[in-house]
Amino acid sequence: MIKTLCSHLLRKNTSFNNATSRAIVLTALRHSPKSRSGYESETAEIQDSLRQFSLSENYAFKDDEEDKPQAKLSNSMPLRSKKDKSEHVRFSEFVDYRRVKVKGGSGGDGKICFLSLMSNPMAGPSGGDGGNGGHIIFEACKDVKSLNNVKSHYTGLLGERGEHKDMNGANAEHLFVKVPVGTLVKDAFSGRLVADMNDHGVKYLAARGGAGGKGNHYFLSNQNRHPRVAEMGAKGEEKELILELKMIAHAGLVGFPNAGKSTLLSAVSRAKPKVASYPFTTLKPSVGIIHYDDGEQLAIADMPGLIEEAHLNRGLGIGFLRHIERCVCLFYVVDISASEPYQQFKVLVNELTQYKDNLATRPTAVIVNKMDVEGAEEKLADFTRQLQQDSLSHLRVIAISAKYGQNLSELLIHFRELYDIYRFEKFHKDL
Repeated sequence: MIKTLCSHLLRKNTSFNNATSRAIVLTALRHSPKSRSGYESETAEIQDSLRQFSLSENYAFKDDEEDKPQAKLSNSMPLRSKKDKSEHVRFSEFVDYRRVKVKGGSGGDGKICFLSLMSNPMAGPSGGDGGNGGHIIFEACKDVKSLNNVKSHYTGLLGERGEHKDMNGANAEHLFVKVPVGTLVKDAFSGRLVADMNDHGVKYLAARGGAGGKGNHYFLSNQNRHPRVAEMGAKGEEKELILELKMIAHAGLVGFPNAGKSTLLSAVSRAKPKVASYPFTTLKPSVGIIHYDDGEQLAIADMPGLIEEAHLNRGLGIGFLRHIERCVCLFYVVDISASEPYQQFKVLVNELTQYKDNLATRPTAVIVNKMDVEGAEEKLADFTRQLQQDSLSHLRVIAISAKYGQNLSELLIHFRELYDIYRFEKFHKDL
């Protein structure tokens, strides 16, 4: 049925935008004789049909504003994991804030020494220089996900002292501390941002090691042929810093407690967040990875629940929202089984605005969850009507059931479309 519909559209030389084409194929899928349900229904037939439709010479992506450059969408399909999740429960503490004292290693002292040879008993000063102390260096690593392994105090290694016969002391090795990508380094006293470690391999010199002292050979001159003086090694730099983690995820799930965010994350990825029937189950953000058939991997973050007046430190507050400041897009997860789901949505928008104004202007979509409950269709129609009354009809509303995996494909396809548009706009902005 799907291939017949796509072939008919191709013969008609029809041109649609990307969202329309996908909606047509997904609608045909829902009404096909063979029943399928959301994310579990991805087959080669759907992928081939979408690719045939999108790659045709008669197909073109069109935007409402013809004067803007057109974003080329990838038409990639999400991959369904066929491997069972591990039953082993890993208890790992997620730490996103750490106060650290760092002190560079002191340099080695110079040597006071005079050389005495068999043929020249007074050969002159021969004290070597001391080695430099080791630095403390923070390094962003993509394999580190939390600050739980970062200690509260680091001291650099000491440089070796100089020796006789003009032998200089060895420089100390630098101490590298691996931190997660997305870590902000701030001065503990002024609060000034000193480093943003937003990419793998980025390094920040937190504390310099002290320079090694000069031996008495350095002070040899025509006026002083027998210097009895040497330098002491310099002390290492000492600082107190604050490490603050801002996770780098492509999308963030924002919603009330028990809205089904953790269930949704576990349904679309291999992440295993804690899922329970009581409020505030999620106390720390969780991240899952979504795989697409073109090899792209996108991260989606599950935030702890927000409640009304969270910006006044009610509930868990809004401090954890710093983790979604780097997100490409935001998804409002609304519980359709609640008494007033639209009021939930308005509270979420208000809390994000209270935290930062630009968060509410990010590309967003509304995920209406728990569509499997009784009376969900009527509440969804009322929710859509209230959006239109508030002039928010441009927002994409995706009705799903995370528990039973219904309509998750539409969500993941739209997520990839938002990411493709973001990447296209960023590319043209950098030109």
